Amino acid sequence: MSEPIPAATTVLFRDRADGPPELLMVERAATMAFAGGAMVFPGGRIDPGDRRLAELHAPDIEDAAARIAAIRETLEEAGIAVGLDPLPSIDQCRAMRGRLHDGEAMSAVLGDHRLALGELVPFARWLPAHAHMRIFDTLFYIAAAPPGSSEPVVDATENVAARWTTAADLLAEADRGEARIIFPTRRNLERLARYASFADAVADARAHPVRAITPYAEEREGGMHLCIPDDLGYPVTSELMTGALRG
Repeated sequence: MSEPIPAATTVLFRDRADGPPELLMVERAATMAFAGGAMVFPGGRIDPGDRRLAELHAPDIEDAAARIAAIRETLEEAGIAVGLDPLPSIDQCRAMRGRLHDGEAMSAVLGDHRLALGELVPFARWLPAHAHMRIFDTLFYIAAAPPGSSEPVVDATENVAARWTTAADLLAEADRGEARIIFPTRRNLERLARYASFADAVADARAHPVRAITPYAEEREGGMHLCIPDDLGYPVTSELMTGALRG
């Protein structure tokens, strides 16, 4: 197994008065080595610059670096700012995103904006153990989309589409063969589909302390299954290996 790559992901919620909350999703380019063509939450690896900035937010540098990476990746991949105070305008978001795409560190593009890391709530940690595949040790955070946030704009590099959708709708699309979702995304969407609001998600997240989830193979009725622990808040904890997409 390759050395796990530290990464972070934002599950961004947009509450609605007439239905379940929508989630921000991006579609990975089919050419990407990991999860090519799949619908995923915005996220990516934790950069050295994220860690340097996190040193200003001690004592938990690792957690702060992951939150910063989740904020940065959401801005880079979808053009939406979360975890920043004051909230950047649409034009400011566009300018900050452009500078990030040009290779500048998050610390350089913040300007007068401060990090509001508390807006991100720890939700899950996934640490697969595949053989012959790129491994990510990914921290998932949930956050509420700030009022007045712009619509997502795809970065057209790693991703080819960005949109809001409910967890149930995306699961239904995948079941019809209209969307591709990998095993961790499916399990998280099934969990997220139970929430009527962001507040519900926060309450459930706080009721289930984050523990690394490493899926494992086990023979069960019907054949070999890919499984996860059953005490971490997930309503579905196994799937036949023949149907599980792993990356």
